[in-house]
Amino acid sequence: MNLSILTSFNANIATQEAQINTLQQQLSSGLAVTTPDQGPAAYETATLGSDQISAITSDGNAQASIQSQLGSADSAYQSVNNVLDNVQAIVEQALNSTESTQNLQSLSDQVSSASQQLVALGNTTDANGTYVFGGSRATIAPFQPSTGGTIVYVGDGGQSQANITPDTTASTIANGEVFVSALTGNGFASVAASSTNTGDGVLLSEGVASPTSAAAFQSGTAPVTVNFITGASGLEYTTTQSGVTSAAVAVATGDTVQIGGLDFQVSGTPAAGDSFTVSPSRPQSVFALTQNLAATLSSTGSTPAQQAQTRQQLNNDLSSLAQYQQAVTTAQAQNGVTLQAVKNAGTNNSNQSTALQAAVQNAVGVNTPSVITQLNETITAVEAAFKAFSTVQGLSLFNYL
Repeated sequence: MNLSILTSFNANIATQEAQINTLQQQLSSGLAVTTPDQGPAAYETATLGSDQISAITSDGNAQASIQSQLGSADSAYQSVNNVLDNVQAIVEQALNSTESTQNLQSLSDQVSSASQQLVALGNTTDANGTYVFGGSRATIAPFQPSTGGTIVYVGDGGQSQANITPDTTASTIANGEVFVSALTGNGFASVAASSTNTGDGVLLSEGVASPTSAAAFQSGTAPVTVNFITGASGLEYTTTQSGVTSAAVAVATGDTVQIGGLDFQVSGTPAAGDSFTVSPSRPQSVFALTQNLAATLSSTGSTPAQQAQTRQQLNNDLSSLAQYQQAVTTAQAQNGVTLQAVKNAGTNNSNQSTALQAAVQNAVGVNTPSVITQLNETITAVEAAFKAFSTVQGLSLFNYL
């Protein structure tokens, strides 16, 4: 036998078998290029695309966590608003109707129940058991009762940012500031009637007369005492702040008096000697507010003066309640904006990931129909080569070549 013919045949078969193995691997992996030498440009394109896909996947995990957290917060905000609306309706019922002591006690019990609901909502957890409003201390309940029975915030105002797109971050946690930071009264001042009042007068907040003066009063520390006296023209009032008393001014039911840049309407008829204290607004937790409301409703006296003192407190608390309703609504809106941004980022990332996967596939992916055709042709060629070699080997002349 001519060894050169055999060597040539073996080399040809080895080449074709290597080609078969390559084609089979390509079909199995779905990749035509797996190393840089097989296609430098395609390999680089695929590598960069795969890195981007990995980053997008990581962003997607962050998005899922943020959506869970903010989704739980959104649901809690809505429930808090519902509870506050219910408390508002209870207070308005107490103010607008002549309620018996028994009915007022029932209303007090309803407010107490609402206060407990607010604590539970403040301690909302997400699907992972994380306290939504705990700030960075999200492993412990943020609102807990103190030894005195008041509810205290043991979370913090911490924030945490995470990438939701390569160029965008979003807050991954909320905090409980919205439950403890609203101001008393109308946001500038709160009003309290003296417990020694004998008339049925009440000072009702009407609005801001001078924003600059109102802001200055709120940022200060000195309260104003409004004293009603009998003057030459009948009922008059004076104001005293930091030891300085104003001149007396005549006043009647329905008149508006201005204190600290704020307008207050005189409702009912104050008696000479009655007084009211107008104090700068200070932060008050929603839990303290509802607890105070419940206490006020359950301790209403029977005399006109005592009932007027209750109305004064309820009106002041109703204004405080409005501050919380606004604060929670604002927090929910801000939370919703972030949540929508996260959802939009998720959609954009999904679209981008799909486009990158297509680019990677185009760069290094297998053209399956073409590879199958090549594989079949190569296998056929090998089979034909073996058949031909076998036939030639059987010829007598072959042995002498």
